[in-house]
Amino acid sequence: MLLSHYQTKLTEAGLDEAGRGCYAGPVFAAAVILPADFFHPLLNDSKQLKEKERDLLRPVIEKESIAFAVASIDNNEIDKINILQASFKAMHLSLDNLTTVPEFLLIDGNRFKSYKKINHQCIIKGDGKYASIAAASILAKTYRDEFMQQAHTAFPFYGWDKNKGYGTALHRKAIDENGLCVLHRKSFNILPYSKEQVTLL
Repeated sequence: MLLSHYQTKLTEAGLDEAGRGCYAGPVFAAAVILPADFFHPLLNDSKQLKEKERDLLRPVIEKESIAFAVASIDNNEIDKINILQASFKAMHLSLDNLTTVPEFLLIDGNRFKSYKKINHQCIIKGDGKYASIAAASILAKTYRDEFMQQAHTAFPFYGWDKNKGYGTALHRKAIDENGLCVLHRKSFNILPYSKEQVTLL
């Protein structure tokens, strides 16, 4: 069972990101402040849930949270500042957009760049331990999946409706045959002969 909070004295926001290891598209991050008594039997790490379960939970989280926000950093900026810094920046942007200012931050993972001197705690696999991080993981994942589903209509041969930009065999084969497009992360050196790749406009 997920823990409701890491501590109870301060207003706490959970944060997580989605799409960090993808070949294409933005990295998304979400920040969520949940009521102390929030409970949903399906709530869990987004990776442990089926797509239908995530889609069911998203409106529940958005309706019942005290505050939530989702932000993204596109592939061009990822290439400029690297994926780790882009993940931190997306988290910071999500915090900027919260309607309630948190007093404590609970971060999924083992690293974070401090935000406005607000104390934070990093939790490895926190999305499977704390409700607010799990909620943030679901929002980040569903918003990103929605983006990649829309991008699939422009570049259907990459199979983003299925792989959401991750480096599956189908995705790699499509890159080999068609080159990289404007949504691919060029800094990831996806193919060994990257200098010869054709960039689709």
